[in-house]
Amino acid sequence: MRSLLHAPGVTHLPGVYDPLTAALAARAGFSAVHLSGAAVAALALGLPDLGYVHGTHIADRAAALTPALGGVPLLADADTGYGNALHAVWTARRYAAAGVAGLHLEDQVSPKRCGHLAGKDLVDVRVAAAKIRAVAEAATGLVLVARTDAYTVTGLDDAIGRCLAYVDAGADAVFVEGVTGAAELAAVHAALPGVPLVVNRSEAAGADVFLKDADLTAVGVRLVLHPVAPLLAALQAARAAYAAIAAHGTAAGVTRLPWDAFTGLVGQGSALALDAQYAVEVPA
Repeated sequence: MRSLLHAPGVTHLPGVYDPLTAALAARAGFSAVHLSGAAVAALALGLPDLGYVHGTHIADRAAALTPALGGVPLLADADTGYGNALHAVWTARRYAAAGVAGLHLEDQVSPKRCGHLAGKDLVDVRVAAAKIRAVAEAATGLVLVARTDAYTVTGLDDAIGRCLAYVDAGADAVFVEGVTGAAELAAVHAALPGVPLVVNRSEAAGADVFLKDADLTAVGVRLVLHPVAPLLAALQAARAAYAAIAAHGTAAGVTRLPWDAFTGLVGQGSALALDAQYAVEVPA
């Protein structure tokens, strides 16, 4: 993950949510992937991204899916660290133990709100920077991405000032939530030369026109997150299958993953081979 921040181009991180989506992403050839707090809230609890999820939920989900990644690094959402600096350090240690490669930590008041919702409040920049410093000095080895939600609350200048404080506190990269335009990204890049930038391509933002990879690279962006795109695609497919079964008694007309591909993802062939290798015939 750390090497990707200093690579010459942009790396796209799709959302993964369980061992099978992790395996699909790894097989698709991605260099890194992302685990979204909003996705965990939806899948584990059936709830919106309004502070219901704790770091324990994220770490448990990460521990379940990292084996399927085969070494592909995972960047995980850590929200606000789930408390003060003390709790943020505990969160980082729990994430590291779960096999997470990096986390992003934000400066909202807890309980946080989804980044694209109105009504967000920010903690004092000194409080947020202290939390970043505590996680950096915990020496977990995790890549530390400092996220600020200031852009839509107090404006771009404050967002940049906060990023400067977070880098000084030990952040490896910065993530200015809501900033996707060329001019704003260029302003962040000019104020933080050499600091890798992270941007978010969430459907929650609406129909934004996204910059091309070459343009993102030119303004210092190194990681592009796609937190929920695969989840929304999967839910759309599931909705179509349920509708077809309800209307016609069969999902035959709905595009589905072939059964052989499914059993391949779950490792059925190798499991059966192992079972046969150690099977013992006991005389009657």
